[in-house]
Amino acid sequence: MIKTFLNLPRVQKRIISVVSDMVVLFAAIWAAYALRLEQQLWVPNRDQLVVAAITVVFTIAVFIRLGLYRAVIRYLGDRAFLTIIYGVALSAISLIVLGYLLQVFVPRSVPIIYGALAFLFVSGTRLGVRMIVNHPRQRAKEAVAIVGAGETGMQLASALEQGMEYRPVVFVTFERANHKSLINGLPVVSINHVAKHLPKFRVQRILLALDVDSKVDRKQLLKQLEPLSIPVQTVPSMSELVAGQARINDIRDLELDDLLGRDPVRPDSAIVARSLYNKAVMVTGAGGSIGSELCRQIIQHRPRVLVLFEQSEFSLYAIERELQAINRIEGLEVQIHPLLGNVAHRRRCETVMKGFKVETVYHAAAYKHVPLVEQNVIEGVQNNVFGTLHAAEAAIAAGVERFVLISTDKAVRPTNVMGASKRLAELVLQGLAERQRGTVFSMVRFGNVLGSSGSVVPLFRDQIRDGGPVTVTHQDIIRYFMTIPEASQLVLQAGSMGQGGEVFVLDMGEPVRIADLARKMIHLMGLEEKTEDQPDGDIEVVFTGLRPGEKLFEELLIGDDPQGTSHPRIMMAREVSLSWERVEELLGQLQRASQAFDCSAIVEVLKNAKTGYAPNSELEDLVWCNGQSDVVAEGRQDDKVHRLSV
Repeated sequence: MIKTFLNLPRVQKRIISVVSDMVVLFAAIWAAYALRLEQQLWVPNRDQLVVAAITVVFTIAVFIRLGLYRAVIRYLGDRAFLTIIYGVALSAISLIVLGYLLQVFVPRSVPIIYGALAFLFVSGTRLGVRMIVNHPRQRAKEAVAIVGAGETGMQLASALEQGMEYRPVVFVTFERANHKSLINGLPVVSINHVAKHLPKFRVQRILLALDVDSKVDRKQLLKQLEPLSIPVQTVPSMSELVAGQARINDIRDLELDDLLGRDPVRPDSAIVARSLYNKAVMVTGAGGSIGSELCRQIIQHRPRVLVLFEQSEFSLYAIERELQAINRIEGLEVQIHPLLGNVAHRRRCETVMKGFKVETVYHAAAYKHVPLVEQNVIEGVQNNVFGTLHAAEAAIAAGVERFVLISTDKAVRPTNVMGASKRLAELVLQGLAERQRGTVFSMVRFGNVLGSSGSVVPLFRDQIRDGGPVTVTHQDIIRYFMTIPEASQLVLQAGSMGQGGEVFVLDMGEPVRIADLARKMIHLMGLEEKTEDQPDGDIEVVFTGLRPGEKLFEELLIGDDPQGTSHPRIMMAREVSLSWERVEELLGQLQRASQAFDCSAIVEVLKNAKTGYAPNSELEDLVWCNGQSDVVAEGRQDDKVHRLSV
């Protein structure tokens, strides 16, 4: 029957609403007289019937004029009830006027009683229909608990009520005094009692809706929610809502900084702004994880020119399109120039820097995936070492004021080619800083970036959604973590602080055990870990063994005596550097080994370069292991014979 009613044409539904209102309005007038005259079987005379009929017709006309019958009952809101109040008020006034004009007996209290009853009857019928229609739909929705009973939580509950997927059943509050109270008709429970009450409400999902000014310790909150094994998600931030980038009911997985377990490092915006405002800035590797976020941060500080330098056509297209949209929507008026190019091509870099009069370069272009660089040694060295060298020399020739290298914690006592190449890139810039004073070179060293390409968090999330297993290389492996925006802000901060040759590192707090991070993600996605003790679990954590070049523990400092800076969470490393003459000699050896495709010679140069490189596995270069080592050995023998014959 309900389905039949819902499938009726809109016109027929309106006719039914009008007839229903006419009936209940007549009933309200009769009840008002009966109550006033204290006659349960009161019968109106002819004149009273005429007044009642005219009043009802007038009221229906008012409702039509106010648009009450255009409102869809199943989505009835506050405005519809205001419309009913206005209509009923006018109806009560018309009853008084008609009684006076037609000299019909209308006691003074009857219009008041009629108005109250008319509102109850008209609104009550609609509420009843809405409840009957919506009840099956509401029961079919997924029951959710909203953590946060503030303004954000209220907005979310209201939005979900109108949606098709989720049904809010309980609020979770951080104030003990609100425990077991009601907000918007929903029960409220304290965060300290969630383990007891959420199963009672059959909660299938937990949504975080914390106000911006909330003082809640998110790390402690997630620690309390994790044992429940109920999926935990969040809603967009208030800044995203205000900017129109998202809606309150755009449910998403937990933000990466929620999993980080510490407060993110905030930059000194004033210093950063002074170093970027109205400047010509260039970002190499602009389409990568760090490079693209750097561009998003930089454009907000309104540089005069932003040059995007990237060798991947698609990545360049994507970031340029995004930045142009931001530029247009926010009216920033930044000149954005997308340029294809490779940092290993010195002349291309120099021409670009001179052509756009670049003042600051952020060098994010690098090969950073440890296993891939281990398998492609020569390309890794060419891009990470010589790409940095050529880009830096181009900056000197073009008169660039500042050049900031994005480095990595894997450059500290490296056990892989990627880390050794990044450490040598640092030494190259320190040598160039010593050789000249026109361009200020500085380096920023940080740990793993959550959410970047190849990061463990999106990998674990995909593995969990696919049903597992979640793969971790070693049960004791630990890493320092940052979010992409945090890393980018640190780079901008350090770029404004550098005086020449410094290596900046972040006080990143305690490192994170990767196995614990995997288990936390399993629990916060509403699943149980499958173990020997719990064979009926959902997702298994499998340890695959350390990959070639991988370390159990990463470090940020080579020495133990870092120097403080003007930023309380940024330190400056005190580490050994090489003279430019020695750096130049090493680069020559490295170039000759690369041209000869001699991977073993490259490894020896990296070992002798005071990078601290100590490989923990055999050479893994795919071409070298596929027979190139024999070709190089034959070439060496031929050279030796040739020299002897000469």
